[in-house]
Amino acid sequence: MSDATPPEGVPGQQTPGAGRRLARDLGLYTLARLALVVVITVLIMLVARLVSVDIPLVVAALFALIIAMPLSLTLFKRLRTRVNEDIAVVDERRRHDKAQLRARLRGEAAEDNQGTTS
Repeated sequence: MSDATPPEGVPGQQTPGAGRRLARDLGLYTLARLALVVVITVLIMLVARLVSVDIPLVVAALFALIIAMPLSLTLFKRLRTRVNEDIAVVDERRRHDKAQLRARLRGEAAEDNQGTTS
């Protein structure tokens, strides 16, 4: 076994695709929030035209951002929860790898490996 392969049974190493899953879920969450802003902007512009009021696109987009922020927290709660869980998994793996590297630098891991290979 090389140093690049993680040991089996380590809790932080159970999901090697967590980084990819995090990137996918974060991308979906971002796209969903942007789509919500676009939809609300279009609705504001349509309502303004129905009542014969001229609202600049920038103003409508800013209002849509303000409206979409709290609305996205409730509409996309499940997706946001998945992103948070993925962040926790990736962060735990990073902490474990960092602790393992520090142990190697102190020489603790080298002593453990010598006892098992001889």
